[in-house]
Amino acid sequence: MDFSLLLPLFLLVLFIPIFLSGRKQRKQMAEMQEMQRQLEEGDVVVTTSGLRGVVTDASYEDTVDLEIADGVVTTWVRAAVREKVTTDAVDAADEADAPAAEAPATGAPSLTKDETPRS
Repeated sequence: MDFSLLLPLFLLVLFIPIFLSGRKQRKQMAEMQEMQRQLEEGDVVVTTSGLRGVVTDASYEDTVDLEIADGVVTTWVRAAVREKVTTDAVDAADEADAPAAEAPATGAPSLTKDETPRS
C-alpha cells in the first residue's frame, strides 16, 4: 500500500474541522461587533462580567454609559457588552422577581395573631 497518498488525505481530514470552526468563530465575532455598534439609549444589556444595565448614552465610539441602579451610571467599553436583552426576557425576569419579593425575608415561620414567639 502506498502511504504517500494516505498522508495528504489524513492531513486534509484533520484541517477541515479546524478551518470550519475558525469560520464559525469569525462569524460570531462579527455579529457581536455589529450588535455592539448598534447599541442605542434604552437598550438593556449584559456585560461580560454579568452586570445588567440600561444604556443611557451610546454617542461615543468606544464606550457606552450604563445605568446599573437608579441614579448610578457607569462607563463601559463597548467590547464589554456581551448581549442585548430582549424585552420579552426583561418582562419574564421582572415576573420571576415578583413572587420572591413577597416571600418572607427570613427562614422564621410566620406567626398568627394568637401565637407568641417562644424564647
